[in-house]
Amino acid sequence: MLEARSPLGLNARFESAGIVLSEAPNFTLTQVAGEDKVLKKDIGKIPASVGTALHHENRTLFRVGPKQIWVLGDSPSEADGLYVTPLSSGRTRIALEGLRARDVLSSCALIDFTSSHFKPGYFVMTGIHHTPVTIHCCGENEFHIYALRSFARNLWEWLIDVTEGLQT
Repeated sequence: MLEARSPLGLNARFESAGIVLSEAPNFTLTQVAGEDKVLKKDIGKIPASVGTALHHENRTLFRVGPKQIWVLGDSPSEADGLYVTPLSSGRTRIALEGLRARDVLSSCALIDFTSSHFKPGYFVMTGIHHTPVTIHCCGENEFHIYALRSFARNLWEWLIDVTEGLQT
């Protein structure tokens, strides 16, 4: 069986002045859709609003719409009224961390990425360089950026350019 290859190449990693970019592979991302009652029955706790992630039973749950949840971790099974769509193979996850990680993000998107506003457990769906992305704040200066595989290389190069531009 063929295995998916990274669109970023082998061992994608970039370090510069306290900023580390790396690919964070080997994840399972699934979109689950259904009425909240069905979602709660099959997934358990779910986030109350769009923009907040909830860690529950070895999964991270992102409410991406009124009846849609992204599940990072073990994928739920289809059930009556629950619609499951695998997303992992179509996405690349880039880890961005370091003391100036928020500066990198602020240079890429018109979002308030300050630590008082964009806290661990928050996420935003936005765009970077005409590329749709989901940015998840995993820690004080740690972020995961999810992008479609077909745009991953372009996004990676853009993030490196922004990082290098902060050094001048």
